[in-house]
Amino acid sequence: MQAYAGRILHVDLSTGKVGTETLNEALAKQYIGGIGLGIYLLMKHSKPGTDAFSPDNPLIFATGPLSGTMGPTAGNGYAVVSKSPATGGVAESKAHGFFGPELKRAGYDAVVFSGKSEKLVYAWIDDDTVHLMDAQHLKGKSPNETDTAIREELGDYYIRVSAIGEAGEKLVRFASIINDEFRAVGRTGMGAVMGSKNLKAVAVRGTKDVNVADLEGFKEFIKMIHERMKGPATRKYRTLGTPENVLVLNALAALPTRNFTQATFEGAEKVSGEYLNEHYVKKIIGCATCAMRCDHIAVVPEGPYKGSTSRMEFECLWALGPSCGVDRLDAIIEAMRLCNHYGVDGISAGVTVGFAMDLYENGILTKDKTDGMDLRFGNHEALIEMIKGIGSRSGWLGDVLAEGTKLAAEKIGKSANQYAPHIKGLELPGYDIRGLKTAALGFAVSFRGACHLRSGAYSPDVKGKVNRFKIEKGRGKIVMENEDLYNAIDSLILCKFSRGTYYDGLDDMAKYYSLATGIEANAEDLRKAGERINNLARLFNIREGVGTREYDTLPPKITSVPIPDEGVAKGSFVNKEEFELGLDDYYEVRGWTKQGVPTVTKLEELDLGRFAHIVKKKGEK
Repeated sequence: MQAYAGRILHVDLSTGKVGTETLNEALAKQYIGGIGLGIYLLMKHSKPGTDAFSPDNPLIFATGPLSGTMGPTAGNGYAVVSKSPATGGVAESKAHGFFGPELKRAGYDAVVFSGKSEKLVYAWIDDDTVHLMDAQHLKGKSPNETDTAIREELGDYYIRVSAIGEAGEKLVRFASIINDEFRAVGRTGMGAVMGSKNLKAVAVRGTKDVNVADLEGFKEFIKMIHERMKGPATRKYRTLGTPENVLVLNALAALPTRNFTQATFEGAEKVSGEYLNEHYVKKIIGCATCAMRCDHIAVVPEGPYKGSTSRMEFECLWALGPSCGVDRLDAIIEAMRLCNHYGVDGISAGVTVGFAMDLYENGILTKDKTDGMDLRFGNHEALIEMIKGIGSRSGWLGDVLAEGTKLAAEKIGKSANQYAPHIKGLELPGYDIRGLKTAALGFAVSFRGACHLRSGAYSPDVKGKVNRFKIEKGRGKIVMENEDLYNAIDSLILCKFSRGTYYDGLDDMAKYYSLATGIEANAEDLRKAGERINNLARLFNIREGVGTREYDTLPPKITSVPIPDEGVAKGSFVNKEEFELGLDDYYEVRGWTKQGVPTVTKLEELDLGRFAHIVKKKGEK
């Protein structure tokens, strides 16, 4: 097989021992690469009940089959997989840029880090040579500072680095891993797992060729994709970027505001993609091999945050803005800069601060717990200070909020859990799912917790393809089909911003895969691989005690607080009866039991029979 490196690297941080195993063609085709291969390796190399911060919890960096090629978007990605300190289930996140291709060119489809170093180190992977280097001098440095320092230390500017910041070192449960200054493996707390292993960074230099099976056919295919990237399928990402969503969702009364108290934001115009691009965006850049260019880099030109620079995407803009009632883009850009500096997920960070503001507004948090800070919605200075507190785990409240909304609510007590916007421990993204009910079902059943990127189930709601104010039979099929598609995309590690350029969907993706690898695959092969990956992730969650129906839930603000805003969405919320109907529908089309457990028959159909013992413990025969 071509394009694949054919090797998986194992690094034991406790002993310094390094070894490799072979990736065979059958396994490659079954799990593709990226999150699929990562979840398989997680299941294979972890034991039931292992704590996320245990040395025995593996941290897996995985490339895709197209990483390192000239293929647009798929050529530049990597995924990180582990057990999440936020949810206790599968953690996976992806990033693009320049790190992923370098790892593939070093000769690896994946790297499995196990154990824990006695002191802070970074892994230096130089083709076939692997060293654990002292990183004590990098302690407390930001990911970007770490990147610069390592490249200077090793004497090669073209080395690529993926690193954590202070938040990862201090085990903030939604800490991220960052490469290329702004590219984050953001959600589910992978930076904290990395920190728990005393692994500050991974530095890579690769000089090996990544060859494709049909070079001429591959070149013609990617020329076609490049041309499509210049057209309407990617217009949004090339022009305003994802912040275009602000006004779109606000018009639908689907823009969660002040911790899901309202669904519209009166300051939406001030934080819109249009306003951002006109007043703050200084340049738009792209990743390796990508013709789209979507990175909108914003710089604050004046005022108290003058000079603050950050990449801005909708989700983080929303979380640090409308979710906290903040309508100042200069403060939002500074808050995002701090998220990158400390190495925390901007979505979870903003949502967690908004949650704390809600508690303060309702008298559950008082000034004796905020060090005298006025934590009202809209207080941009309080937002900035709380990001600092979370990133450094300083102060009582900063330390508590660094646990994420689920655990923070448990520590704060009283009725704090009624205000906590999470699913399975992962904070909600920027869609008010009280009026986007296909999305509500998709978020609830997602194996990594509240996530718009596990199925894109918001899309049919937002585009008016379904009645977004109800859950009815058939929604389960929509969610399932999109989950399987997204699993294939994330295993190929195609950038989801480019998904519209694959006019024939999985048929185009299968052709892309076959031209590169020489492994014959069709759309059904990729679909089935996506289904297999989803079922394997569910099995891992079941094994870890977080994978049955009782965990496929929605937070109280979604199920018991109707949208108050005047307009088409007024009064909407997800009631128990329709939600239970949606779960039943989803489990039925998945071939799972009423409790959300895959049947043995389904597992055997997907070549997952070796894991049947997990469901048999749940009484499934």
